[in-house]
Amino acid sequence: MLSSSNRRWQCALLAAWLVAICGAASADQTDYLPPWNPPPAGGVSFAVPPFDAIADLHGDIVDPQLTVFFAGNQFMVVHDLVEAFKQRYPQYQRIFVETLPPGILVKQIETGSLVMGNLRIAAKPDIFTNGKDSIADLQKQRGWFADTTNYARNPLAIMVAKGNPKHIEGLKDLARADVRVSMPNPQWEGIAKQIEASYRKAGGDALDHTIMDSKVQDGSTYLTRIHHRESPLRVLQGESDAAPVWSTEVYFQQQILHRPVETVAIPSDQNVTATYTAARLKAAPHEQAAKDFLAFMTSADAQAIYHKYGFQPAQP
Repeated sequence: MLSSSNRRWQCALLAAWLVAICGAASADQTDYLPPWNPPPAGGVSFAVPPFDAIADLHGDIVDPQLTVFFAGNQFMVVHDLVEAFKQRYPQYQRIFVETLPPGILVKQIETGSLVMGNLRIAAKPDIFTNGKDSIADLQKQRGWFADTTNYARNPLAIMVAKGNPKHIEGLKDLARADVRVSMPNPQWEGIAKQIEASYRKAGGDALDHTIMDSKVQDGSTYLTRIHHRESPLRVLQGESDAAPVWSTEVYFQQQILHRPVETVAIPSDQNVTATYTAARLKAAPHEQAAKDFLAFMTSADAQAIYHKYGFQPAQP
C-alpha cells in the first residue's frame, strides 16, 4: 500500500503530466487565434484568446492625433503601415485605428459611438477606407468626404485547408451538400455582395440561392458574426471546408503566417476585383493629419507595404 506522501507525489506528478499535455494541445490550438498583429510596445499586456483578445482596435485610443477607420480585411497591413507613417511624419505618434466591418464602421460614424462589451468608444474618424463603389455611394447619400484617393486592388479567391481535402475546384463546388462554407455576412460586409456576384457569374441565381439560402438554413453555410478573421479561423480549425475571401487573406495566412491553407483560384470571368479608396472626412478632428495620411497612402513606402501583403496597385 502506498503511503499518503507517495500518493500525493504520484497525484502531483500525474497532474503535472496532464497540464503539460493539455498545455501543449492548447498551445497548438490557440496558435491560430487572433489577433494576428504585433501588440503595441509598453504597458501591461493582458490578452486571453479567445475570451479577451481585442483584435480590431489598434494603437492609442486616448487623445489620438489621427484616427483611421479601415475596412476590416486590411487588418494585416495596419502595424507596418502605421509605423511607416510615424517615421515619415514623426509629429504624429498617437494613432488609433479600427479594422471592423465597414457596415459597423458606418453605423459607428452615424451614431457617434461604438459599444464593445462594457466599453463605449466615441472616436471620430479622420480617414475612412472602403471599396471604391461603397465610398462613392456614401458620398452621394451623406456627403461625408472632403477628398478621396484609390490605393490598392484585390481579387477574390477560395481558401481551403492544406491538401484541399474536399477537392474543391471552383465556386460551383461550394453548393455541394458535403462542403461547409464560411461566408461573410451580407448585413455588414461589402465583400458578400461581390462574392454573390461571382456566384451568379459561375452558376446563375440558382448557385447563389443554394449557397446563401438553402445552405444557410441547413447550417452548411455559416455567416460570419464579426468579419474576415472568422473564415480563416474556421478553415484552420476544421469547422469550415471552404471560405470565399479576398485573395490577400489566403496569402497572409499561407505566406506570412505559414498556416496550413491553400488558394483555389477563381477564373477571371467569374471573379470580382475590388478597388480600395481612402476618404478624408469633412468633419475630421485632425484635418492636417488626415491630409498627410491620405497623401501617404499612395506613397512608395505605403505601396511597398501593401505589395508585401499581396495587394495589387490601384492602377493595373
